[in-house]
Amino acid sequence: MSIRESLADLIRVSGWRAEAFGSALKFLERPHVPVPSCVILDLRLPDLSGFELQQRIAAERNEMPIIVLTGCSDVPIVVRAMKAGATEFFTKPCNDEELLTAIGRALEASRTKLGHEAELLALRRRHESLSGREREVMALVVTGLLNKQIGFELGISEITVKAHRGRVMRKMEAHSLADLITMAARLGLRRH
Repeated sequence: MSIRESLADLIRVSGWRAEAFGSALKFLERPHVPVPSCVILDLRLPDLSGFELQQRIAAERNEMPIIVLTGCSDVPIVVRAMKAGATEFFTKPCNDEELLTAIGRALEASRTKLGHEAELLALRRRHESLSGREREVMALVVTGLLNKQIGFELGISEITVKAHRGRVMRKMEAHSLADLITMAARLGLRRH
């Protein structure tokens, strides 16, 4: 049995799902499913280098932490792998318990990242549901302007600003001005 298959068995026995790929291209051919996951990567692969695959994963699947497990342990390679985003680096043979602990941490980090991405997507959708005028009002509200000032800036009445502001709060599901400001910051909104 190959090291790859015995490692997959160890992971399965520990209660996680494991897939083993014989090459970087085989891994990349598999459709990406955004679920909590991690990659245990050997830097020596038959097609792409481990570093090339690491770059592709970082660019295309950034919620997927990378644990490097390789036979090469010279310092420049370790530094390069860590700088490229590896969360852990192990040399073969490694301690099973330490590797399983690292996998657990990586899966939790992936779960957290996916959760944040889902929240941000929902927030973007709520923001997109605002009318153009509501977006203008929101952008001015989060700068700290009063309704009267917003009305002056947009050329509308204070009562109209209050109505738009109420719809913004409802649609954005903001419970307070502080919530709305936090949401605007997460969305990267800036006043033009």
